Amino acid sequence: MPAGQRSIPAVLREQARQRPDAPAYTFIDYALDPAGYSETLTWSQISVRAHAVAAELALCGSPGDRVAICAPQGLDYIVGLLGAMAAGYIAVPLSVPQFGAHDERVSAALSDCEPTAILTTSAAVSDVVGYAHALPGAAPAVIGVDALDLDTPADFRPPEISPTQTALLQYTSGSTRAPAAVTVTHKNVIANLDQVIADYFEDNGKVPPPGLTMVSWLPFYHDMGLLLGVLAPTLRGFPAVLTDPMAFLQKPARWLQMLAGNRSFSAAPNFAFELAARRTSDEDMAGLDLGNVHTILSGAERVRAATLRRFTERFSRYNLPPTALKPSYGLAEAMVYVASSNPGRPPTTVRFDYEKLSAGHAKRCDSGGGSELVGHGAPRACTVRIVDPQTGAEKPADEVGEIWVHGDNVAGGYWRNPELSERTFGGRLVDPSAGTPPEPWLRTGDLGVISDGELFIVGRIKDLLIVDGRNHYPDDIEATVQEITGSRAAAISIPTERMEQLAVIVEFKTRDSSDEELHSVKHEVTSAISGVHGVRVADVVLVSPGSIPITTSGKVRRSACAERYYHGEFTRLDAPA
Repeated sequence: MPAGQRSIPAVLREQARQRPDAPAYTFIDYALDPAGYSETLTWSQISVRAHAVAAELALCGSPGDRVAICAPQGLDYIVGLLGAMAAGYIAVPLSVPQFGAHDERVSAALSDCEPTAILTTSAAVSDVVGYAHALPGAAPAVIGVDALDLDTPADFRPPEISPTQTALLQYTSGSTRAPAAVTVTHKNVIANLDQVIADYFEDNGKVPPPGLTMVSWLPFYHDMGLLLGVLAPTLRGFPAVLTDPMAFLQKPARWLQMLAGNRSFSAAPNFAFELAARRTSDEDMAGLDLGNVHTILSGAERVRAATLRRFTERFSRYNLPPTALKPSYGLAEAMVYVASSNPGRPPTTVRFDYEKLSAGHAKRCDSGGGSELVGHGAPRACTVRIVDPQTGAEKPADEVGEIWVHGDNVAGGYWRNPELSERTFGGRLVDPSAGTPPEPWLRTGDLGVISDGELFIVGRIKDLLIVDGRNHYPDDIEATVQEITGSRAAAISIPTERMEQLAVIVEFKTRDSSDEELHSVKHEVTSAISGVHGVRVADVVLVSPGSIPITTSGKVRRSACAERYYHGEFTRLDAPA
């Protein structure tokens, strides 16, 4: 059946018919056993369990209603999500409350989507019931997936589902604004996965090699973890080996060990590569071989050249192919994937003149210095243009502008938010070049440039800093700080009566540091920023690890950082300047 005529539940039923006893999803639970307790479900088991959930949901509402999945990461989460779709409902993947703490993001999402039911597990049901009862109106049903009779085939006739129906609401991470729900259709998901396959396996006839396994610890409620860890296996029949984010954070070597055991395709944000390179010991890697790793894509946050080098150097001795790392760009509004570096070659990094880049022009440096940006290949999955966000006119090569995207993977808008939908998804080009669709275009809010045919990401429009009358990209400043401290940083502007000034928040990891050490770090940071970026730092704030607010994908929430700074809410390790 052509891609445009399929739905996700229809493909799941096909997988169960064609390969009923083949492994589908393996989940490794490190909380039960530090060595890892593995549980595997076959395609027939996944299908039967999803239909059991669908039959239960049929008693709660009707197709088109929303069903939130608010459960710990595991096989029950996958079964619940696929079961919601099988019943014709709109799945809403969310996180589970942690340690009884109230999660404003979950609460806001539940209020916004008004679910008819919430799927969870016995371990989290008491917390989830509290969220359900706090919602206005009639409380949604709370169903423990693991409490159902999952292995007895249900007397359930699945509804016909159109590919253009909404499959899920993907809540964005909200790095520059409050989270909003992207309405993603079955067609969007399938089209985006087809684009992923075509691009990453371009040098193999756009066909995955035999035995490919999806390996992931990313949260299922995040767009990248959802597509690669949950939906790609169902839609392409790939086996998946999965664990949860906490297992990775506790011991990053677990990710490498999972990769080494398979012909792997995996993904992670930049911070994960940094963490894995720094905290994986030779003892952790004893006897492991990464030679079969096909792809590890770096996405979801700014890809840093220095991090790619550190990761490659750390694991090259274990035969990690130099072509395995793939810088990638995407966003939830395009399901997730837009562009990646071309296969068969190591990542491209280029240094651009910082002054000219700040002024909107990409001029390559003949020698060292400048801003080092990572290439994301020639856009080929969908149509990409660099556009003047004010006029809607296309920018020529080597000029910085907003990244606009057009393709079947682009969603139709935000849930019940027509005004924001029109602003974001209704971009219209003025005098488009030959063969370029005039509308509608997804306005990503990201600044980029095409140089020598390759896409480079410069930063977020809303994060642009204007200090001393000049533009500065916070990602570049933060990269400079990270090279000095090895820690997360946030560059923000401080409005004063006469001008904007620059402040930098830095997570500092050395415990019991003397005032002299803290002063030395601050001096090194301010000197580096002044020398590289030509801007004076008004304040360097040293804070403990974990103090900088981030999104679910690891992006720094700079607006939240600014709010905390203005209100004096950061607990400083240092004395103010």
